[in-house]
Amino acid sequence: MNAEGTEMWRPAQAAVRHLRRETVGLDSNLAFEIVQGSDVQWSGVQDSAAAPPTAVLVHGILGHKTNLSSFAELLVRRNPDWQVVLADLRCHGESASLPSRPQGPHGVQEAAHDLLQLLRQLRLFPRVLIGHSFGGKVVMSMVQQFSAKLPRPVQVWVLDTLPGPLAGRAAGGRGGGGPNDDSPERLIEVLRAVPMPAPNRQTVIDHVLTAGFSLPIARWVATNLRRAPDAPPLSFDQVGGGLYTYYEGGGPLTWTFDLEGIAEMYRSYEASQQWDLVTRPPEGLSLDFVRAERSAYHWGTDINKIRSAGHGVYLLPASGHWVAADNAAGLYDLIAPSLQLAPSPRRRFQEEAYAA
Repeated sequence: MNAEGTEMWRPAQAAVRHLRRETVGLDSNLAFEIVQGSDVQWSGVQDSAAAPPTAVLVHGILGHKTNLSSFAELLVRRNPDWQVVLADLRCHGESASLPSRPQGPHGVQEAAHDLLQLLRQLRLFPRVLIGHSFGGKVVMSMVQQFSAKLPRPVQVWVLDTLPGPLAGRAAGGRGGGGPNDDSPERLIEVLRAVPMPAPNRQTVIDHVLTAGFSLPIARWVATNLRRAPDAPPLSFDQVGGGLYTYYEGGGPLTWTFDLEGIAEMYRSYEASQQWDLVTRPPEGLSLDFVRAERSAYHWGTDINKIRSAGHGVYLLPASGHWVAADNAAGLYDLIAPSLQLAPSPRRRFQEEAYAA
């Protein structure tokens, strides 16, 4: 590709602002941040300015809000009048240690209720809900907690998960309990067996690797470590531009999340079903699914069932389960037309070349 073509493929680099829970001054039971485009003037619930178009991105099990921060920034850089709400779900990330953190039981429905409560506190009604994996069932449950007619139209995107129970639906090495089982259920059990506090992050990574998980998964898990309470100060390197830290020095370190609560949430995720939402959607809902090329699940006849109910199922090429990390540009291209967002430089270049 020539230099001109390369330039057209390059994403815009408009300014991005991050409003954090402390900045907004909201005593919520979830840790959150709002990623805003350069044209957004709204600064919180006390602001008299009208709230901008808002998206909510919801992470998966064992994740945290920064997992989707890069995709949130991509969205608002290309659409500077938009903002994106990111939150740590109950039992996850910074939410797990808040004094006001939600109490049990812990499940998909409760996690959805938390997010609806946060949005009410922020006085925001989002135009789009995007949930990855566990988060996909959470955003569907958010819609289910409304009546037969939504107050305003809402677009929901469900990323690489299915609307029904998931037992026996895992693809690849997932499930079965053997050494090649890379399911979240087994990972949770492995993490529960890690002695805490840990002396350093490498000890945790080695434990996960010894259990048969890949190095990327082990490193991702290590982003959920924090310095144990009352531990002496130590040097660290901050990664990913967020609040989650890889500690290279001595410990002790402990988990940011509540593993017992997460185990309960995952059982709820596997058992819950949202087929009623698919077959009898409320008025005002647009519902679409993204299936990764190397999906975590066997979709089988579910694709036709979803499509026959009037919803979309879109294949995201060059992607495993971590769709926003594996092919962020492709995911944006799938989502953008449904929200009348700015086309990506890649798609604009392709359309102009086709028109010529």
